[in-house]
Amino acid sequence: MANPTISPGPASAAAVNKRIRRGRIEPIIFNTLNAIFMIVLVIVTLYPFLNTIVVSLNAGNDTIRGGIYLWPREFTWQNYKAVFASGTIYNAFWISVARTVISTVLNLFLTTMLAYTLSRREYVFRKPITLIFILTMYFNAGLIPGYFLMKELHLINTFWVYVIPSMISAFNMIVIRTYIGTIPESLIESARIDGAGEFKIFIRIIFPLCKPVLATIALFVAVGAWNSWFDAFIYTSSRQELSTLQYELMKLLSSSMNANNNPAVAAGAGMTREAAASMVTPLSIRAAVTVVASVPILIVYPFMQKYFVVGLNVGSVKE
Repeated sequence: MANPTISPGPASAAAVNKRIRRGRIEPIIFNTLNAIFMIVLVIVTLYPFLNTIVVSLNAGNDTIRGGIYLWPREFTWQNYKAVFASGTIYNAFWISVARTVISTVLNLFLTTMLAYTLSRREYVFRKPITLIFILTMYFNAGLIPGYFLMKELHLINTFWVYVIPSMISAFNMIVIRTYIGTIPESLIESARIDGAGEFKIFIRIIFPLCKPVLATIALFVAVGAWNSWFDAFIYTSSRQELSTLQYELMKLLSSSMNANNNPAVAAGAGMTREAAASMVTPLSIRAAVTVVASVPILIVYPFMQKYFVVGLNVGSVKE
């Protein structure tokens, strides 16, 4: 004889209905709070850069009054005219581009080659060499010994002083070596059975498979090379034709701190000294310099972004 169906009591039905209502309300609350949090995060992240653009497009004398948020109160291009007034900035731009491209390509190729060598377990010196590279991350000879080293290598006042010291990075080597450790050993063994040498294995197998981590490292190296100005100040300041964009912008920014007494900025921008004093101020010049220096990297970053998270996460996992 079948057991009779036991209907839930009032208390049980109320508990079931409460759970159903809670199950419907919780996703709505979570999605709402998540949306609010993301909107606030976007505003906090994006607003400073948008405000910098607005300040760079606003008249300098009006910017001093404050109250500039998301739209220029007195629109002007004068800040950018002052930035691009000097003819040397165009040559400096191409020097920075050449430096960034060459440094990135050489750093990726040579650091990856070193990482592959030190990832091979059959290489007997891989541990002591790795230790030496790790020590360079904690100990530095200093500025003066570094300068004398560049002088002994005859790199002072040459373009290659920007490239050669940055060809190998210990941190990048460790990240790439860890990533190479995730590549199946069977691929390398199969290539060796087919008669491939180490260099051919590196070029045909290792280098293509490291694309995600290489894109991440490329972004690190490119941003560092593009933003660097101190080496230009130390090693090539006596040769104007080797000046980099960041160094020229730094000089302009330093001179703009006393803009009211700087007739060169006014003359270069095609204004009288009085007009420059009323239109160009250190705050507005600083905003224009920031935008000019950031735009190239902002253009490149979207093409690297899809590899950035994957490459960094995989490359940072311990073997």
